[in-house]
Amino acid sequence: MLFKSQRFYFLLSKSMKLCAVLIVITFTAYAQDMVTIENGKFIRNGEPYYYLGTNFWYGMHLGALDTARLTRELDRLQHLGITNLRVMASSEGADTDPWRVQPSLQTAPGEYNEDLLRGLDYLLYEMSKRDMLAVMCLNNFWPWSGGMAQYVNWATHEPIPYPPPAENGSWGKYQRYSARFYSNKEALRFYQDHVKKMVNRTNSLTGIVYKDDPTIMSWQLANEPEGANNVKAYRKWIKLAARFIRSEDKNHLISIGSEGNTASSWAGTNFRKDHQVKWVDYCTMHIWVQNWGWYDPQGGAKALEKARNKAEKYLLDHLEIANKLKKPMVLEEFGMSRDKDDHSPSSGVSHRDDYYTFLFETAKRLVLSGNNMSGVNFWAWGGEGRPRVPKAIWKQGDDLIGDPPHEYQGWYSVYDTDSSTLEIIKRYANEMNDIK
Repeated sequence: MLFKSQRFYFLLSKSMKLCAVLIVITFTAYAQDMVTIENGKFIRNGEPYYYLGTNFWYGMHLGALDTARLTRELDRLQHLGITNLRVMASSEGADTDPWRVQPSLQTAPGEYNEDLLRGLDYLLYEMSKRDMLAVMCLNNFWPWSGGMAQYVNWATHEPIPYPPPAENGSWGKYQRYSARFYSNKEALRFYQDHVKKMVNRTNSLTGIVYKDDPTIMSWQLANEPEGANNVKAYRKWIKLAARFIRSEDKNHLISIGSEGNTASSWAGTNFRKDHQVKWVDYCTMHIWVQNWGWYDPQGGAKALEKARNKAEKYLLDHLEIANKLKKPMVLEEFGMSRDKDDHSPSSGVSHRDDYYTFLFETAKRLVLSGNNMSGVNFWAWGGEGRPRVPKAIWKQGDDLIGDPPHEYQGWYSVYDTDSSTLEIIKRYANEMNDIK
């Protein structure tokens, strides 16, 4: 890594006199290039960039609420060879709203929690010292960070029909409500205002404007946006949102945050159509074998084999499309529960270790074969955090871990004590880092 020194000079007046004091401040900063794309591959500092990363969505909150834990977690991830973190750069709603991370970044349209903004500054600053890159997620289709449903609520003042764990909650009803975002002009304006604020923010620690910060790899339109029953407006939004980000930031890559052609017939996604937009620089897809009914954690070896086969086919089908689009592809979410779906941090992880090994090995093989496979981010890093009670629903004051607040805590988190899983992650992270 190259370094450069920079000097800044300030003239400080003393009382009303004309004398001044010259102060010279010298600091060292990383000199690195933005990640770019050539021939369907990521390029960083003049070399191909492949990675094994993780989802660390709560990094901004640790940066605001527990800097000591944040630095410990980043040190652990660096030790594992992880260079890429997918993080939330958004959260919306009142801090009293249920089933979402608290405190909220944007408590009302245009009203921001400055502590959380500085927490995001701190996260990026600490990541830069460890030569890590951030994928910055700007919205969420799901309720655990407010997201699209919150924008619709602000625009219409109609209550959000929360899905489970809400009593009598309906996922379908929630998805239709959230998808109204794409055709509500005021909700779209709220989102656009947030994008503009984040892209143009100046880091309070480094003085670097976010749109000029090489620690940021890409801006992501949203976490798992779905068209649901509003597909035409959804696809128009992808185009308009990506073009707007490009108009504000000519430096960084742009991605959707798509889970791909999901197993849900009502999701309203189309991997090829969604990613052919010219302002979308690379493809993303997610695999959720248990959530989609492809894996029964009580089913033994045959269930695990079925999960591997389904996951591989889903991955290859999407990679074929990415190759035709001539864009890199990242498997940016996948996970598996602990053995027998036990949510206790002390329970076994033999099936998860097998599944992780299979997907990491598959991704590496596809990279080496010359496809546009470019990276993986497992879901999700829990680190030293632990559930208050296994399978609890998160509430403010609980540790932040990989499982978002609306999900049973301990479901997919990887802890700092999961030694067998960590060995697998470290092995493949270093192997991916070594590919040139």
